[in-house]
Amino acid sequence: MPFSFPSAADTVLKNHNVQVLGTGETTLLFCNGYNCSQSIWHYLVPALSAQYRVVLFDQMGIHESGWATYDPGKYGTLHGYAQDVVAICQALELRQVTIIGHSEGAMVALLAANQAPEYFARAVLIAATPCHLNLPGYYGGFAEADIMEMLTAMSHNYLNWATTLAFMLMGEGQPAKLGHELASHFCLADPYIACRTTYATFLSDHRADLCHLTIPTLLLQCADDVAVPSEVNTYMLTQLPHAKLTLLPTTGHCPHLSAPLHVLAALQDFLTSQA
Repeated sequence: MPFSFPSAADTVLKNHNVQVLGTGETTLLFCNGYNCSQSIWHYLVPALSAQYRVVLFDQMGIHESGWATYDPGKYGTLHGYAQDVVAICQALELRQVTIIGHSEGAMVALLAANQAPEYFARAVLIAATPCHLNLPGYYGGFAEADIMEMLTAMSHNYLNWATTLAFMLMGEGQPAKLGHELASHFCLADPYIACRTTYATFLSDHRADLCHLTIPTLLLQCADDVAVPSEVNTYMLTQLPHAKLTLLPTTGHCPHLSAPLHVLAALQDFLTSQA
């Protein structure tokens, strides 16, 4: 048999370790949060894949993704990661997708939907923020000096820093096993790529991109999130044209780990209302 080179679509699917589960008519595309692999959704996927087509992938440099082809220029901002999401939709020939993103992945999801709206029907943004910085007329929760201090600590010892960050993001009162689980995701990331992703995440400002998301959008936010103050929720509601906000009865930044049943219920209500 003559040798044949893999197609561009095959390369995209391999580089991002794309997995497709379920055979439902509605497609759910999950966009992982900061330095997490697709397995972060494991509390949600069994129930959802029984009813929907679920598409999972790893961002560049995470777990089994094709980090050997990492391009520092492309991935210097979240726009590069959004291009990968669009490429996955093209490779799988998806249409009318419901894109579900968490944290940094929520902004990647939003940017992807803005870049190529023909692929997307709805968006679910979990623990999302367009900007972490405190800026004139906007409260993101963090002074620039504090973020720069955090980034300096990260550059000295990424693994220790990532573990501390994981427990902080899980929030007070959450089981220690969830903090360890989140830390294990962070520590699987390639440290060099993870550090660059951190800069792209914490120093970015995507407020101007919010108004361009014209599809129905569900904001899922925790009642007490150390990384996303309530002022951000109010701001996003005023800027997103077709958004509704659901506050989840849990603390921390990762409700798909700390309150998966509440997340599932909110997702089902949203998808049913949009059917």
